[in-house]
Amino acid sequence: MTSLFVSGSGTGVGKTFVTAILINEIRRAGKECSALKPVISGFDEDNADESDTGVILGALGRDVTRNSVDEISPWRFREPLSPDMAAAYEGRSLCTKEIAHFCRTNSEPDSIRIIEGVGGVMVPLTNEETVLDLMVEVGVPVLLVVGSYLGTLSHTLTALQAVQDRGLTVAGIVISESLDNPVALSETQATLSRFAGEVPVIALPRLDSPGDDPGTPAIATEIGLL
Repeated sequence: MTSLFVSGSGTGVGKTFVTAILINEIRRAGKECSALKPVISGFDEDNADESDTGVILGALGRDVTRNSVDEISPWRFREPLSPDMAAAYEGRSLCTKEIAHFCRTNSEPDSIRIIEGVGGVMVPLTNEETVLDLMVEVGVPVLLVVGSYLGTLSHTLTALQAVQDRGLTVAGIVISESLDNPVALSETQATLSRFAGEVPVIALPRLDSPGDDPGTPAIATEIGLL
């Protein structure tokens, strides 16, 4: 596996955090890594360092400049809304095929490529298509990032089925521990594993930063990225 699309069961579940962890693991293994977050909403040009794009650039060891932001996140919107709505607020629109082409062609040679989506699997991207349609166009294995909050079992299994029903390979599911957990993280992991078949389910405890050691097997190794 040389490319991976990081998506999630919803917004705010930790996709960027997990993306940064993967980048750190790949770089520590001595491998080249490139990363993209082609579409981002809720982006404040004056605080780019604190954005998801800024976090990804930091993990890559790159400075956050206008050029570097343009290179990995060309479709940026200020309103923290679904991409279709955020674009409409600015009198703009998105084209799924154009974004997919960008994802397929913009990476460094011989690098492991990480593509982070926006929102959850079924978030509207255009008036007619969702992030899942973009994932199908890109056509690489998917890593689902989910939370451990109340309701995550249904949300996760719904997202898993939606992705698999479109013929995509799910490389793994990462449970990024939520602030509020109704049960132990290990119990959520065990339950999801019963329904996920051969898809590995990885429990990620809360960390202060992506560079911390979670005390668990490396995510990139668990999902076959390394």
